[in-house]
Amino acid sequence: QVQLVESGGGLVQPGGSLRLSCAASGFTLDDYTIGWFRQAPGKEREGVSCITTSDLNIYYLDSVKGRFTISRDNAKNTVYLQMFSLKPEDTAVYYCAAGRTCNGYINTYAYRGRGTQVTVSS
Repeated sequence: QVQLVESGGGLVQPGGSLRLSCAASGFTLDDYTIGWFRQAPGKEREGVSCITTSDLNIYYLDSVKGRFTISRDNAKNTVYLQMFSLKPEDTAVYYCAAGRTCNGYINTYAYRGRGTQVTVSS
């Protein structure tokens, strides 16, 4: 069964850190470009970060540059999004998706997870 499952979300204070995981089953993540997206209440979904196959290219949303890091662990068939210096405006449901190219449209990706909630609040 092909599946993507996000985990690692939670409640964290401003300035805190979280590491999100995107674990795949039924296919090999390294064969795909992986994107992280987020959607806050009342806002449109936006692309946060993307990593292409063989880690040739990595992209970040301007507002998370220097604070978020995307990486792969092929042995675990998992992609991570390490988030530092979190801000209240980072609060959202975070999704990962597997596709062929980096772009800001999650519906163009072949597979997507159900999301994990990240809440940044004091």
